[in-house]
Amino acid sequence: MPLIEELTGVEGVVVWVIVACSAVALFIICEKVFHFHRAQIDVQEFLQGLYNVLRRNNAPEAISICEQTPGPVAHVLRSAILHADRKEEDLRKATEEATLQEVPRLEKRLKALATIAHVTPLLGLLGTVLGMIGAFRTMQAAGPFVSTADLAKDIWLALVTTAAGLVVAIPSYAFYNFLVGRVEDLILDMEKGASEMIYFLTHNRVDLPQRASNTAEQSQDSVSAGANNNTAQ
Repeated sequence: MPLIEELTGVEGVVVWVIVACSAVALFIICEKVFHFHRAQIDVQEFLQGLYNVLRRNNAPEAISICEQTPGPVAHVLRSAILHADRKEEDLRKATEEATLQEVPRLEKRLKALATIAHVTPLLGLLGTVLGMIGAFRTMQAAGPFVSTADLAKDIWLALVTTAAGLVVAIPSYAFYNFLVGRVEDLILDMEKGASEMIYFLTHNRVDLPQRASNTAEQSQDSVSAGANNNTAQ
C-alpha cells in the first residue's frame, strides 16, 4: 500500500502499534460478543422448565439441565439447587458466591479493551507531535526557501497517526460500553433468577440425591431394627 510505504519514520512505528492495538481490540470484541450471545437465555422460560422438573422431585435432572446450559445464570441456579436442603440464608450465600465467581469471567479482557480505547488516541497524538517536530526541523534545515510540497507531505503524514488512533479508539470505546451493558444485564439476570429460585426452594420440598439415599438408609435401618426386635421376642 502506498500509504504504508510512505510511513517509514516515527509516524510509521506509531501507526503499526495502533494497527496491533486494533487487532487485539477486534479479537476481544468478537470473543466477548460470541460469549455473551451463548450466555444469553430466556430466564423466565428456563426457570419454568426447572420448576416443572423440581415439582416432580427430580433434582438430579434439574442439576443436569443447568450443567448442560451455557451461561452464568444456569451456573448460579445450579448452585441454588445443590443447596436446596439448606436454610434460606445458606441458599442466598451459595448463590452470591456463585455470582461472584461468574462476574470476573464476564468482565475478562474488558479492561484491556478500555485501555486500547483510551491509549490509541494518545498514541496518534504522539505520532502527530513527533511528525510535526520533524516537519519543523525540515523547515529549519531548508531555510526560507522550503518546498511547500515537501512540507505538506510531512504534515499530512503526521496527521495520519491521529486519524488512525481515532479510527481504532471510537469503535473500541463504543463496543466497550456495549459489552459493559451486556455484563450488567447478565448480572441482573443472575440475581433475579437466584432470587426466584430461592423463593421456590424455600416453599417447595426438593429431595437431593444425598437426602434421598440417607432417607432410604434410615428406613432400612428401622426395618432391620424392627425385625431384630421381633426375633428377640
